[in-house]
Amino acid sequence: MLIKSSVKVAFKALGKNRFRSFLTMLGIIIGVVSVIVMEAIGNGSSADVNTRISSLGTNLITISPVSARSFGVSQESGTAPSLKKEDADILISEVSSITAVSPLVRTTVQMKIGNKNVRSSISGVYPEYFAIRDLEIETGSIFTKANEKKFDKVCIIGKTVQNNLFSSVQDPIGSTIRIGTIPFLIIGTLKSKGTSGGGQDQDDIVLAPYSTVQNRMLGSENIQQIYASAESEDVVNTAVTEIERTLRNKHQLLPSSPNDFTISTQLDLRQTLNTVVNTITILLSAVAAISLLVGGIGIMNIMLVSVTERTREIGIRMAVGATGFDVQFQLLLEAVVLSLIGGITGIILGLTTAYLVSAFGGFTTIVSVESIILSFVVSTLIGIFFGWYPSRKAANLNPIDALRYE
Repeated sequence: MLIKSSVKVAFKALGKNRFRSFLTMLGIIIGVVSVIVMEAIGNGSSADVNTRISSLGTNLITISPVSARSFGVSQESGTAPSLKKEDADILISEVSSITAVSPLVRTTVQMKIGNKNVRSSISGVYPEYFAIRDLEIETGSIFTKANEKKFDKVCIIGKTVQNNLFSSVQDPIGSTIRIGTIPFLIIGTLKSKGTSGGGQDQDDIVLAPYSTVQNRMLGSENIQQIYASAESEDVVNTAVTEIERTLRNKHQLLPSSPNDFTISTQLDLRQTLNTVVNTITILLSAVAAISLLVGGIGIMNIMLVSVTERTREIGIRMAVGATGFDVQFQLLLEAVVLSLIGGITGIILGLTTAYLVSAFGGFTTIVSVESIILSFVVSTLIGIFFGWYPSRKAANLNPIDALRYE
């Protein structure tokens, strides 16, 4: 009954000056909204990063030549001629933890059909490349090992290339486009994959048999990259170790010599990007938490003002038998009620704001139950922490001095 009656008194006291109570709660409300929204954006960004990285290919391992140096300056990655087709072929035969391998050569050329022409890149790959990079065919089919052996001039185009060269009602399958000076027959189109985690358009691509691009267009034995797929995510690191050992043996490198190639995995990229996203989220949440601190200070200030305004009331209560504990409990409860109302209001507005940010702001937001519970608990603790000093000050008032207070 004491708690029930104290809660009623607390609401009555706060209701006497609603506008002041609202302003006091505003800091708590803004802080809770900020914490929930910032964490929701951070969780959504992390999930979006993982999704985009996964779209690059399951268990993907990329081997690139080291950067060449010109006049002491490092050039673009892959400019040193240290990888060849044979390196890709030996990996699939000697590295047991990988399931597929494909060399890759790429060049950027002008592509024409009719009166339309665009500049895009064509990549020469093995048929296994589609599985490695998790590429799906929308229409038509992929090229085969037979196409690879015969240097067939066939290709598969991405959605961006398709949209640039063909109208929405045209079926590109069976059409011939001129890539550079060579005519290629389109035998398939790729499903759209959108942009990568680095902002690259994954649909602006043409894929053709490796032998065709290498021999008919480039005329060089050097390749730009090797793509491999590990058996599972659990053995990616094992596969990297085996690949490194195999290529070092193949290139006859001395134990003291550095690698003439680099190996990267999606796990490395995912970990790096998640670290960046988590760091930004923590910093933004820390800034939002300052609003909660400011809100708590606001509660303390208002409660100190309230104690001063109600000094005579406190004196009367003590005169009729109220103890210091009763006075402190009453005022502390008012502070907790004030912060809880602000916290609950902030949670509701935070959920609404997170939804609006997702719906209209273009951000992926994921609200966690932990952030809601944390906001509620922190709101309660702020009421207790910042309400303790004013309530303690009121409890220590001398009843006679309080009754004389004007």
